[in-house]
Amino acid sequence: MGKNFCTRAENYSQWYNDIVKQADLAENSSVRGCMVIKPYGYAIWEKLQSTLDKMFKDTGHVNAYFPIFIPKSFFSREASHVEGFAKECAVVTHYRLKNNPNGGGVIVDPDAKLEEELIVRPTSETIIWDTYKNWIQSYRDLPVLCNQWANVVRWEMRTRLFLRTAEFLWQEGHTAHATREEAVEETERMLHVYADFVENFMAIPVVKGVKSPNERFGGALDTYCIEALMQDGKALQAGTSHFLGQNFAKAFDVKYLDKENKPQYVWATSWGVSTRLIGALIMTHSDDNGLVLPPNLAPIQVVIVPIYKSEEQRQAIADKVQPLMQKLKEANITVKFDNDDTKRSGWKFNEYELKGVPVRIAIGPRDLETNEAEVARRDTLTKETIPFDNLVGHIQQLLKEIQQNLFEKALKFQKDNTHKADTWEEFVDLLDNHPGFVYAHWDGTPETEDKIKELSKATIRCIPFNNPLEEGKCILTGKPSKQRVLFARAY
Repeated sequence: MGKNFCTRAENYSQWYNDIVKQADLAENSSVRGCMVIKPYGYAIWEKLQSTLDKMFKDTGHVNAYFPIFIPKSFFSREASHVEGFAKECAVVTHYRLKNNPNGGGVIVDPDAKLEEELIVRPTSETIIWDTYKNWIQSYRDLPVLCNQWANVVRWEMRTRLFLRTAEFLWQEGHTAHATREEAVEETERMLHVYADFVENFMAIPVVKGVKSPNERFGGALDTYCIEALMQDGKALQAGTSHFLGQNFAKAFDVKYLDKENKPQYVWATSWGVSTRLIGALIMTHSDDNGLVLPPNLAPIQVVIVPIYKSEEQRQAIADKVQPLMQKLKEANITVKFDNDDTKRSGWKFNEYELKGVPVRIAIGPRDLETNEAEVARRDTLTKETIPFDNLVGHIQQLLKEIQQNLFEKALKFQKDNTHKADTWEEFVDLLDNHPGFVYAHWDGTPETEDKIKELSKATIRCIPFNNPLEEGKCILTGKPSKQRVLFARAY
């Protein structure tokens, strides 16, 4: 790790940055606000991506790809959508460079100005709905259930690796339906897919709910979300699913002929998660020794480290390890045998602890004699000695235990840091001194929501599904309220 590895208590923000960089996940690029995702970080994204992709396909979705450039005029067609993204758009104005006649490199060719500027994709609703206009004529063409894996650009001024960068990777689903009911059902279905993934693969408990009107996606009638709690008590929006109504269908004139041969506007949804989930993974589980990865998403689930003093011992351990590795692979466990003789075993122990590998097996000459191995688990940092004959079954069980333990630990943290506030003083005190989720009454007006945000830096994360009705008074205005909503300071 090195002495410069910051602890969570010393400086949580620096601790996060240290983990991202020292665990070899990502680094800042020479392009302002953009990141380079390194191979180990990208391997986590690939596991995330392949798992989600299967879940999407299991619910009837197919993948497609749409242009990264969107004509500026498209954004003018849906007023609230353009308002939501106008300040974050990168704009392409020219299509050619030329050598500077005065020397000193290249300049933009002033004669190569585009007739209409192009926006670098911040999200794809507009270009996709312009395309769907050509795909949909009849009720027989519905539903359209498309997803795309892509990169997007949102010109962020304050960036942080994985959590907020000018360019990031994501998936965006865009679906078209014949009825309002089908579109709402789709919006809810995909939110539950996200919650299932985040809880069962990322081992992160979430609160599912609907956003307040102020926090809705631009152009949506309703935005559903899952909210997770990080170890510093801040919330992180882990996924969103939007019911778009007929707004985009009307903006792009997407109609279908129903069974009575009458033209109808289609109903729309969109939904997405991004590389920000890797940030959530780091901040939920990791500790002061480095990254902690749930086995279901770890690129390497088991690492085997040989301990030897001679070439003869090294070869004997390698011979013993080969059939073990074969059995682990047959059990669908990803395993690495680190037989690199340029690095000491102690360095390797530190390295794999820092990189969050769930299980480490150490094998030395004495272990060959006793026919057993030392097994260490990353989540609890505990070790035990296991006979070779039992290793594969033990590790299969251990990976399940680690996955479950990480979820239960995160769930306990969420419960321990979820509070209720009945007064403004109590609300602010909790946010300042016991940060976490705070359930409090709100009078339901956007003005009060804005004022609470301005005064406390806390936002309404969501109005949870199945939220119980409870008479009360708004923490700020004292006006009547019928339910508590979920507040937190957030990333």
